[in-house]
Formats: sequence, structure tokens, C-alpha cells
Amino acid sequence: MRTSLNSSRAADLMMATRPAWHSLLRGGRLVALVTLLAIVGSAIQVGLFRGNLINAGGWALVGQFFAAALRPELSPDFLALTLQATLVTFAYAISGLALSLVIGFVGGLLSSEVWWLARRPYRRSPTTTLDSPWLIARGALAVPRAIHEAIWGLFLVRILGLDPLVAILALGIPFGAITAKVFSEIIDEIPRDALAALLNSGATPAQAMLYGVLPRALPNLLSYAFYRLECAIRSATVLGLIGAGGLGYQILLSLQSLRYDEMWTLMAALLGLSGLTDWLSARIRQALGAPARLAVDMAADCATAAAARARATPASRALLALLAVAALLVPLSVGYIRPDFGKLFAPRTGMLLADLFDQMIPPDLSLAVVGTLLGLSAQTLAMSVVAIAVAGGFGLGLAYVAARPARRTRSAWLVYSVARFVLLHCRAIPAPVWALLILFVIFPGPLPGALAIAVHNLGILGRLIAEAVENADARPSRALKSAGAPPAQAFLYGLLPITLPQALAYIFYRWEIAMRETVIVGFVGAGGVGRLLTEQLSSFDYAGVLATLIALLVLTVVVDGLSTLARRVFR
Repeated sequence: MRTSLNSSRAADLMMATRPAWHSLLRGGRLVALVTLLAIVGSAIQVGLFRGNLINAGGWALVGQFFAAALRPELSPDFLALTLQATLVTFAYAISGLALSLVIGFVGGLLSSEVWWLARRPYRRSPTTTLDSPWLIARGALAVPRAIHEAIWGLFLVRILGLDPLVAILALGIPFGAITAKVFSEIIDEIPRDALAALLNSGATPAQAMLYGVLPRALPNLLSYAFYRLECAIRSATVLGLIGAGGLGYQILLSLQSLRYDEMWTLMAALLGLSGLTDWLSARIRQALGAPARLAVDMAADCATAAAARARATPASRALLALLAVAALLVPLSVGYIRPDFGKLFAPRTGMLLADLFDQMIPPDLSLAVVGTLLGLSAQTLAMSVVAIAVAGGFGLGLAYVAARPARRTRSAWLVYSVARFVLLHCRAIPAPVWALLILFVIFPGPLPGALAIAVHNLGILGRLIAEAVENADARPSRALKSAGAPPAQAFLYGLLPITLPQALAYIFYRWEIAMRETVIVGFVGAGGVGRLLTEQLSSFDYAGVLATLIALLVLTVVVDGLSTLARRVFR
């Protein structure tokens, strides 16, 4: 009799959760169909179904690479070199992040809807439509965001030479534009009741923002800032691949000389640095009561953060100490790498910059170049679609086992630890390094590049979605289990409907990033517009480079718009 009652209660609870599934399917059915067609078409475009993909002779190199993991280079001299490269990479990341946060905060305010609405002279409730200043601010930030930090690095090296200042600017400028976009979305999602009350009582727009909006937004702003630190370490490694020094540069030298034992030592240092940053970032976000490291669905994230702050234990002193240490790291990092800021104002820098503009303008928009760009742009877009489809599918599957288990059994923690270890490896190693490894066994073309971006983003998406699962409301799933529902049904009707929209939002958000990463895998011969850009830069064809950058900007804007539209459908 009890079993029958439990089964009936479980059935009733599952019927109650069906509206969530129906709402999700009704809103996303068309998007799902279009996405499926895009994935199939993109897979054909990158050559997934063509014959003769595998380079059989490369398996021997793969075997040598993994065999070297058992005997990494541990000589004192090389360990000292590894430590020095690790410190350089970390200093680049901290210094570039500091610049990006300044740009991001100012740009986030100027590109937020609420800032311009608050400045309206008639001081109405800030909920009306916007005009040109907001659009100008948004458009100005789109350009630096579309250009990958590696491309910024290549241009800045030509103007400033091989100076650590190049790495700081190459990280700070595009990261600042990306941070500004997210900061503006966080600010715009804050309830505007306090802002309206302050404006109507005579406060200036700056005072109203300072006291009515920013205190509420601060936990999510800080949370995202520490997430950008993790991204900055990965990007600082990529900059090393183009000659900026640090771990990326040493990894590239070891790979080119087939010293796989050295590579494993360097990658262990990179994994340790990424893992430590990930752990520290999580602790700070937990103390802030803002557990989500990346906010893409602001309403859901604000609700999650509010619930987390209600559960959080007071840790203000520890938090202030950590924030003080983080602030102290900025001057220490700048002092360690010693950039020459005087080069920014040197007459020679202005002359080189003017000369570069003279060579780039006007862009080469001849029929031959435009035709080539159209074909490679389609290939690049297909690479990003295949990459994010593979990363999203496998990341979604791994995320649910990589989430912290509710039952503290030995087997559950073993599966959890292995999944976390795999995800850390995938995201810590930059996409160009994955591309070089994949090129051992797959012939050059767009497919190795797509797979490299997929593996890298798999680690990031798996971690983000696992975090969303950990922060999800567990009451529906627990209620189903206590009512007698099997674990599979409790998952399908209790957990999945709550976490899937957030997971899809993360996947579509990362599509924008995957689009930018197609450029850097092209640098190592993995297809797309990046391959053409490499050829143009090596031949000093800067008019062609500008035409290619315009094509990348258009692609980024298109993907950005489609991604935003898809996230709104699944919200």
C-alpha cells in the first residue's frame, strides 16, 4: 500500500514539473531545429564526412607524447625555468586583468541602459527607451571585443617591440571590452526602484548609481572579475605562443623540438596555476554569496546569488583579506615584469602607429580578396558551430557527474574527482596547443581546429554547467526521490528542467568565444580565416589584414546577435 501511495505521489510531482518542460520545448523548438541543421551543414563544411582524414603515421608521435608523461623533465635548471615562466604568465594575467577591469567598469557604466536613462533631465522612472549615446557606446566596444588578444599582441609587437607592455595591453583591451559588456548586463538587471527613488528625491545620476545600483551589483561584478582572472591565465599562455614569453612560449619551444618530457613539466605547472586560481576564485565567490562565476541569464543568476547570500556564513574579514591580497598582486606583478610605460608616449610609437594606419587604410576589398574571405568566413563559422556543438554535448554530459555529489560515497567522489580532473586538463591547455597535438593524427584543415576549440571549451563549459547544477534548487529532485521516484526520473523531472536552460545559455555564450578562438588555431595551420590572417601578416599585407579583420568583426557581430537571441528564447 505504501509503495502504491509513493508511486502516486511521484506521478503527481512529475505531472507538476511538465509545464517547465513544455515551456522550454515550446520556446526552443524552432531554435533546436535551426541549430541541428546548422550543425549538420557545418560538419559537412569542415570536412567531417570526407575520406582520408586520419594520418596513420602520427599515432607513433602520440604514443611518444603520452609515454613522456611517465618521465617528465625534473632537472633543477628546467624546474627553475618552469617556475620563472609560471611567474611571468601569472604576472601578465594579473596586470592585464587590472587594466581590463578599469576599462570594463567605465565601459560597463557607459554602455548600460540604466546609466543613460538615469541622466535624462526629466528624471522619470528609468524604464523608457534609449537613444544614440547608448548605441554609440555599445558599438565602440564591439570592435576591440571582436579582435582576439593574440592579434592585438601581433600588432602591438610591431609598434612597441618585445616589451611586457605588449602582453598587458593585448590582454587588457579586448578583455576590457568583454568585461564591459557583461558588467553592463549585470547593472541593467538590477531592480531600479531604489535608483528611481533617489533620482526623484534630487540625487544626481552619479549619486543615484553609486547608492542605488552598484551596491546591489557589486557581488556579481566581483564574481565575474575573478572569473576573468581564470580566463586571463589561459590567454596569457596563448600570448606566450606568439613570443611574449611565459609558459606558452616554453611549451611551444618544447613541442617544436619534440621534447615531450619538458612539455609535461610545463603543462603540470599550467594545470597547477589554473587549478589554484579556480579554487581561490570559488572560495571568494562563495564568501561573496555569488556562486556563479559567469552571469549569462541575469535574472536567474541574481536569484541564485540572493539564495546563496541567505545561506552564506559571515566571512567579511577573510573576504577583505583576500581582496587586499588580490589588490596587492597588481603592483607586485607590474614590478616583476617591468613594462616600459614610457613607450606609450614616445614619438617613435606615434610614428609607427601612423605608418601602420597608412599601410592598412584603405582595406583591400578587391574581388579576389572578398571572394576568398567569403569562402573562409563560411569555413570559420562552420568551425565555431562544430566546436561548440561538440563541446556543449560532451560538456553537458560530463557536467552532471562533475557536480559535487550529494551522497558522500567513495564511488561518487571518485567519479566526481576524475570528471573534475578531465575538465581541468581540457580548459587549462590552450586551444592552439590542442590543435598542434590533434594535427599529429588528423591532416591539416578546419576539422583539427574545430576539434581543438571543442576540447578546450569542453573543459570550460563542463565546469560552468557543473557549477550551475551545484547551485540549483534541489528540493524538486529530493521531493521526487522521497515520493518513491527512481533516480533517473528524479533527474529528468526534478533537476534537468531547472538546469538545462542555464546550460544552454552557457553553450550559446561560449559560441561567441569559440568564434574568436578560430583565429588562433588558424595560426598553427588549422584552417579558417586565421590561416589567411597568418599569411597576410607574414607578407606584411596590412591592407589585406584590415579586410580580414572587418570580416571577423562581421562574423562576431552575427554570432553575438544569434547567441543573444537564442539565450533569450531559452530564458
